[in-house]
Amino acid sequence: MKMQEIIEKSETELRTLLTSLREDIQSLRFKIASRELKDVREVREKKKDLARVLMVLSKSKQA
Repeated sequence: MKMQEIIEKSETELRTLLTSLREDIQSLRFKIASRELKDVREVREKKKDLARVLMVLSKSKQA
C-alpha cells in the first residue's frame, strides 16, 4: 500500500486497517510455521504497511 493512500484515509479507517493488518500478519505467521506459505515476502510487506499506518496515526495525534 502506498503512503499517499494511507495518509488520505480517516482515523477510523486507519484503525480498522490496523486491526486487519495485525490479523493478517498473525495468520501468515501460522501459515509459515505449518509450511503452507511459500512467499515469506508477504509478511514483510504487511509489516511495513502496519508501520506506515502506526506512523500516520501517531503523527495525527501530535498535530
